[in-house]
Parts: sequence; structure tokens; C-alpha cells
Amino acid sequence: MDFSSINMRSLVSPSPTSVSSFFFFFYLSFLSDLKFGFLVQYTNLLSVLGLYIRIMMFSVMVAILVCLIGYIYRSFKPPPPRICGVPNGPPVTSPRIKLDDGRYLAYRESGVDRANANYKIIVVHGFNSSKDVEFPIPKDLIEELGIYFLFYDRAGYGESDPHPSRTVKSEAYDIQELADKLKIGPKFYVLGISLGAYSVYSCLKYIPHRLAGAVLVVPFVNYWWTKVPQDKLSKALELMPRKDQWTFRVAHYVPWLLYWWLTQKLFPSSSMITGNNALCSDKDLVIIKKKMENPAPGMVMS
Repeated sequence: MDFSSINMRSLVSPSPTSVSSFFFFFYLSFLSDLKFGFLVQYTNLLSVLGLYIRIMMFSVMVAILVCLIGYIYRSFKPPPPRICGVPNGPPVTSPRIKLDDGRYLAYRESGVDRANANYKIIVVHGFNSSKDVEFPIPKDLIEELGIYFLFYDRAGYGESDPHPSRTVKSEAYDIQELADKLKIGPKFYVLGISLGAYSVYSCLKYIPHRLAGAVLVVPFVNYWWTKVPQDKLSKALELMPRKDQWTFRVAHYVPWLLYWWLTQKLFPSSSMITGNNALCSDKDLVIIKKKMENPAPGMVMS
């Protein structure tokens, strides 16, 4: 190689053009590195921001889920009972007897004195009712026949204490203990109205030896009762308004949903809850109308 052709001066003292090019390319390289670093930081920022958003969305979803579960739990679970005679509870205004398990049953007596009665009848009220149910009977007929009536609040109704472990069987033994505490005698009649009929069924099964007789007044029916042909029960159920059919189905298949079903406002649930007379026959409606317009004199409204 011929070194003589090399301009040694240019090596020692580069031209301004080469210097400018050098700094220009250095500047471009710097900008490129700066831009790349910015993009890396921007990408990292987006990743962190995305993670933060996902965490926030998850937290919000968890909060909504917890609130929804709480709402469902409160909707399905009945409120705690208000027990009469305890601090901050309703007052006791009726006579009560204390059962062997510590609960109290409130009662009301009507008719002739129990010691002189020919017929001693324990009346079991229905749904959305109490011992103060109206029971119109001519007073002179009561005295002529010597009828003594004993009305009581079923467990959890009126002024009677609730029974958390209530069963069909316990209803019969509540009635038996009520009769024994008040010294009604070895035998008595039971009269069940509407939903109170199942207490009469219970007495017929568990304490038949204590009964002088049993009466069912417009009784509620178990439409899945195995003792009755299912086709007849199904036809009877279909005669009811559709909303009442659904109420019976909820009570039978998913009883834990019954409280919610009876208190929700999304769907019609029960004629009794809404005060609708859809379950009444034409004759029933005529009697109800006459009773409201012209209360008969001399009737005992028990």
C-alpha cells in the first residue's frame, strides 16, 4: 500500500465537514436511543396502568358480588322475630301460659264458662290471622248449647313466642299442653280455619285419644298428599289462580325461597298477601259483602 497518498494533515486536522457529519450522526443516534428508551418506559407504564385497571375492576366486581350475596341473603332470610314481653319488644296484652320448653302461648276465651261447658272447642286460626279472628256465632246459640271457645296464637303469631324447631307434630303437642295448662279436660274439640287445618291434621295423627271431634273450615290442602290420587289434586291445583299455584309450588319444592317469594314485588305471589278475593267462590263474596254492610246483631265476634 502506498502511504504516500495519505494526507497526514487530514488525519491531524479533520475537515469541518467530517466533524459536522460526526456530530450529526451522533445526534441521530442519541435521539434514537432516547426515543427507544421513551417507548420502553411508555410500554412499561401502559403495562402497569393495565394491571392497575384490572386490579380495580376485580375489586369492584368482588364488592358487587359481596353486596349481591348480602342482598340475596337478606331477601331469603326472614327478619328476627319481635318477641312480646322482652325489652324493646311489643307489650303483652293478653293472658298467656308458659309451656314446658319455656315458650309462651297467648290465648283468649269466649262463650260459657269452661267449667259448665258441654262443648269445649279449641280454635286454630289461619295464615295472617291470630286468636282475635272474627268468629260470628249467635250468642243465644252459644248459651243454649253450652259452648266454650278457646282461641290461641299459634307459635310465632300474635303474642305467642316463636318456635324455631316447629313441626307438624309440635303443633299438636302445643294444643295438648295448652288444654292441660288451662284444665280443659281429657277430651276437647279442635276447629281449624284455613292454614290452621294442618294443626287439626296433626292432632288427628298424634293425639287422637284427646279429641272429642275435629272440624275443618275452608282448609288448606297439601296438593302433594300421597293419601289422595295425584290426578285429582293436580286438577284441584289448576283451578286456583296461577300466582297461587306458583306459591304452592315454591312452598313444596323450594321452601327456603318462600319468604322471598311472598315479599318480592317482581311477580304476583299470593291472593292472600295482596288481599285479593280470587280464591273465594261467588257465594263467599256475597256473604263477605253482606257481613261488611250489615253486621248481624246479637252475634259474638270472637
